Parts: sequence; C-alpha cells; structure tokens
Amino acid sequence: MAHETRRGAAGTTGAEIDRLIQLLARLPGLGPRSARRAALYLIDRKESLMAPLASALANAAERVGPCPVCGNLDTVDPCTICRDERRDPALVCVVETVGDLWAIERSGAFRGRYHVLGGTLSALDGVGPDDLRITDLVARVREGLLSEVILATNATVDGQTTAHYLTDMLAPTGVAVSRLAHGVPVGGELDYLDDGTLSAALKARRPFG
Repeated sequence: MAHETRRGAAGTTGAEIDRLIQLLARLPGLGPRSARRAALYLIDRKESLMAPLASALANAAERVGPCPVCGNLDTVDPCTICRDERRDPALVCVVETVGDLWAIERSGAFRGRYHVLGGTLSALDGVGPDDLRITDLVARVREGLLSEVILATNATVDGQTTAHYLTDMLAPTGVAVSRLAHGVPVGGELDYLDDGTLSAALKARRPFG
C-alpha cells in the first residue's frame, strides 16, 4: 500500500515534470530533493530563466565540442585559447579535465596553452593509457615546438600515478617536465582550490621525476 501511495504522489506531477526532475537529479551535487526544488524554481520562472536556459542548452548541445588540439570545450576549431597569439605556444599545462583547465584559467597565473587528458590512469576503474589523450600529448612534444610541459594533475593517488607515467613517456623527448608545487594539498582537486592557491602553485612549480 505504501508503495502504491508513493507512486500516486509522484504521478500527480505529470510525466514532463517527472522527466525534468529525473534529468536534474543526474547533475553533480543534486539529489532527488534538490532536483525537485530546482524544477519548481525553473517552472516558477519560465520566461526569465527556464526558456533562456533551454535555449542555451540547445545551442551548447549543437555548437560546443572538444578542441582537436588541446581538448578544451569551445564553439570554434581550434579553441580560443589555442588561437590566442598572446600565449606562449612553447609552454603546455597538462590537466585531467576541462574543469581543471577552467580552474587554472580563473587564477590568471598561466599564459601558455593546455592539454586535457580526459581523466587519469586508474587500474581500479579500468582506465589505461589508451583511454586518455596521452598519445596526442607525446605527438605534440615530438613536434619540437614545446620547451616545457607542466603536469597539473590532481594531488591524488591516480593523479600522481598519471604524472609519473607521463614523465616516463616524455623522458626520451628531452622536453623539460615540471609539476605543480606548493599550495596544492595532497588529496586536493584543482577545481575546489581558490585562485591564490593555484597561482602560488604555478609560480612555485619544480622539476618532476
């Protein structure tokens, strides 16, 4: 009986609203309750928020894609960062995700270019070198245009493992390899650090290996 009551209560919202709540609940940090609150908030503000949001999502789904050079997300090919002639093309910062790239950009401390791996090596999750953009990174280095590669993987077990693997892979190329230093706590993730911490970590980078 209790199960039937729950189903009946859910059914009163309508299939469209249920679908909206289910999709919102898939977002990071949103559980079922938060998703319901978010859905109500959007519905109450159809004209000022829901309609523009729907338009922005549709536009992003159609136009946004990964940069073939660095892996950043943008609407142009190559991305805006790779096109920026004011940046140092010989300096590349390697990050796990686009979120980490954005975090470093917020600090304003880095004026080179990037390479997004798409994750980290993880035996537990079955993620190997072929699942990441490691081959593309080595190819960029072998072009001979880079003077330094900064490994900005997170200070986690998988991040450290990935950094060591990349160091070994890049050693034969002779390119200088450095690692983010002071300011990044062990177990910390770049996207959760403040701008000052990221800036200090970039300025205090040191050789890695």
